[in-house]
Amino acid sequence: MMRQESSDEAEDVSLFDADDEGQRKSKRKRIRHPVACFFHLFFRISAIVVYLLCEFLSNSFIACFVTIILLLSCDFWTVKPSSQGKRVSSEAESKIFWLGLIICPILWVIFVFSTFFSFKLKWLAVVIMGVALQGSNLYGYIKCKIGSGKNLTSMATSYLGRQFFKTAMKKENTES
Repeated sequence: MMRQESSDEAEDVSLFDADDEGQRKSKRKRIRHPVACFFHLFFRISAIVVYLLCEFLSNSFIACFVTIILLLSCDFWTVKPSSQGKRVSSEAESKIFWLGLIICPILWVIFVFSTFFSFKLKWLAVVIMGVALQGSNLYGYIKCKIGSGKNLTSMATSYLGRQFFKTAMKKENTES
């Protein structure tokens, strides 16, 4: 008993006659490089987890130190820019990348303060390396995003100068 479908039933029609705008948006939000996204977060988060659980996992400070440094170094290798041409990433991938790139160095800075307040100064070398590696990675990508020819310090100085000038001009105009 085979059922025959009419041509109207077999036709794939979008719900409520919506145009393909929704399809285009979903393609932008879809993750196109799941392996790269996974490893970008994996190495960063693994280094943090190993640091937090290191005293429970191993009695060897050196083993923990080396493991954390290797994980953070693998992160550099994983997310390095491709020289084979520009790869297009989706909005979701961009958000994952930048959130991971910004949040992890912030956590390492928090760990620096926690080592001071907990008086576990032997871990200070580990957290400083975490800040240095993650911070330099963040700095490099911000510099690439803004433009490699510009110096971040001069850009910040220029921005602050413009803001100061605008404030001074507004103040002068309100006094007149």
